[in-house]
Amino acid sequence: MDLTNKQVLHKSFGKGNIVDCDDSYMVIHFSSGNKKFVYPDAFGEYLKLLDKKAAESIGKILQVQEVERKIEAEKIEKEKDKEFEEQLHTVRMEKLIKSHKIHLSSQVAFNCNNEELDGIFTEWNVFTGTIQSGANEGKPKKLIRIHQNSACLLTAKDAGMTEKDRYIAGVYMVDENFIGRLCEDGYIPAHSVYRIKLNEQESKEMLFWKYCINNKYPDNMTWNSGSYRYFDNIWMAQILKDIASLRRWEQESKLMDEFLNYFCRLNHIEEKSIPKPGGPLVRMSGA
Repeated sequence: MDLTNKQVLHKSFGKGNIVDCDDSYMVIHFSSGNKKFVYPDAFGEYLKLLDKKAAESIGKILQVQEVERKIEAEKIEKEKDKEFEEQLHTVRMEKLIKSHKIHLSSQVAFNCNNEELDGIFTEWNVFTGTIQSGANEGKPKKLIRIHQNSACLLTAKDAGMTEKDRYIAGVYMVDENFIGRLCEDGYIPAHSVYRIKLNEQESKEMLFWKYCINNKYPDNMTWNSGSYRYFDNIWMAQILKDIASLRRWEQESKLMDEFLNYFCRLNHIEEKSIPKPGGPLVRMSGA
């Protein structure tokens, strides 16, 4: 809107004429000299246009501006509320992390079929399953031992193969913000970096029962029922160490070394002290 030469009335300076105006500022000539004002904000408090049509147009502009300001203020307030909630969540998480005592078997191994593996390696999360009976029937299972120090081991057994042929298809650390006892949907998300899908050749070399031991029946290789089982921290360290030895490409080898280091650091394991695997397949081979 061209307001040049329009007359205005100021509370202190009296009448004046607009001599210049753009989208941000306007210059008004008063008897006391030229004064610069913010456009159109000054019309809301200090100035009044004497031209009725121009004043109505400015009024509409100010109304739109006020609505936009309210929307922006509400947006900022929501962002502040969100930031506050995130801060509370962070404080709560930090308290849980500090108070968390690492369980000796705080890893988890899953029994997966090929269809499940396809979904897991696409979404990089695994479902814990649902409770089958009782008051919480149908609700997702909570793996309360699973924490930031935990890894999810993905195992499978091809059709027609025996249990001793169960292989490791992949492994990932859980997301840095995941706490099993707080999980409501039953999905365990993967860490953004520390996650590995083994190729077919690697899986053939990474057999599950080379590592896993049934303490009551150390020579048995039986999964029995259930889609998952808690897994010893040392066994997981052995697996990661062996995967690292299989990864010969420089970039993959570096990632696995970092993966192993990250896992050991979170589980207070000395890499140099990781023992050799002692599962039933190892004893059967006499190694």
